[in-house]
Amino acid sequence: MFRDKTLLIVGGTGSFGHAVLDRFISTDISKIRIFSRDEKKQDDMRHRYQISFPDESKKLRFYLGDVRDIRSIDNAMAGTDYVFHAAALKQVPSCEFFPIEAVKTNVLGANNVITSAVNHGIKRVVCLSTDKAAYPINAMGMSKALMEKTFIAQSRIVDPAKTVICGTRYGNVMCSRGSVIPLFIEQMKSGQALTVTEPKMTRFMMSLEEAVELVLYAFENANTGDLMVQKAPACTIGLLAEVLLELFQSEKEMRVIGIRHGEKMHETLLTAEEHLHAIDEGKFYRVPTDSRSLNYDNYFSEGKKDLFGTAFDSNNAYQLTKVELREKLLELPYIKQELQNQR
Repeated sequence: MFRDKTLLIVGGTGSFGHAVLDRFISTDISKIRIFSRDEKKQDDMRHRYQISFPDESKKLRFYLGDVRDIRSIDNAMAGTDYVFHAAALKQVPSCEFFPIEAVKTNVLGANNVITSAVNHGIKRVVCLSTDKAAYPINAMGMSKALMEKTFIAQSRIVDPAKTVICGTRYGNVMCSRGSVIPLFIEQMKSGQALTVTEPKMTRFMMSLEEAVELVLYAFENANTGDLMVQKAPACTIGLLAEVLLELFQSEKEMRVIGIRHGEKMHETLLTAEEHLHAIDEGKFYRVPTDSRSLNYDNYFSEGKKDLFGTAFDSNNAYQLTKVELREKLLELPYIKQELQNQR
C-alpha cells in the first residue's frame, strides 16, 4: 500500500517517528515527510539518517511548523497520500499545570491536522492516542480523549471513499522519550536511588516496534471512525525497577516518592462501555464508531440491555513475570546499547 506513495508523519521527530522511519526508509515508499516544530530535532534526525542511510535518506523531507497553525500543516499536506498524526503534549505533570496548552496542541491541533487532510483529499489518516484517554483523570488524558472524539466526529461527516479517519490507543511505550525506563537508567548511571512513585502501580508494556505494528494494523484494517487497541501485557512499576536494577547490576535501592500530579494506579486501554461493542481480532480490539444520529427519539423505547462490561486495564491484563519482563527489556535496542556502554 505504501509503494510509490508519500507518507506524512505529524510530530515525526519523536520516538514513534524514528521507529516508523527505521521500518520504512529501506522500502519502496516514495517519500516520507516529517512535520514538527523543533528545528534542532529535525536537524539531528536529518544527520542521523544521512549517516545511517545515505541513499535512502533522499526520501526524507522536513517541514517546520506547528499543528496549532493550520497554514503550516497545509504546506506539508499538499501532495501527501497518507498521514500518521503523532504530535502531542504527552507529559502528564506539565499538562496538569498548563491544561490550555494541552488543549491547543492535542485537541485543536489534531482538528487542524484532520481538517487539512480532508481538504487535501488524503486517503488515510491514523491518529495516535493513549491509554490515559480512557477514564481520564488528568489534563493530558482529557485532551487526548477529546482528540479521539474529534476524529470520530469528523469520520461521521467525511466521505470514507475520499478520506478514512481512524485511530489507535496504546499504553506505555518502553524507552520512549520522557518515559520511566530512561529515567531509571540515568539515575543508576549517576549513582542515585530509583525514584518509584508507587511500587504496586501497574502500566502496560509495549515496545516502539509494537506501537508501529498497531498503527500499521489500523492503517490496513480499520474502517473510518474505528479505534484500534492492542492487547498489551502489563507489570508493576516495582517489578520494572527491580528487573532494571538486576540487569545493570546496580546496588542502589528504590526510593518511593508517591504518586505525582494526575497519575493513576492503573491505566485503562479499553473502558467497560467500549468493551461491550468492541470486536476481538486476536492481538487487537476494534472499537467501531457509534453511528447513531442526534435524534434520540429513535431510541426512546428501545435501549441496550447490556449496560456494563469489564474494562481492559493494566491491573487485569496479562501480568508479565520477572523472567518475561527481563526478556522483553533485553529485546529493546535502547537497553542493549546502554548495557554495551556499561561494559
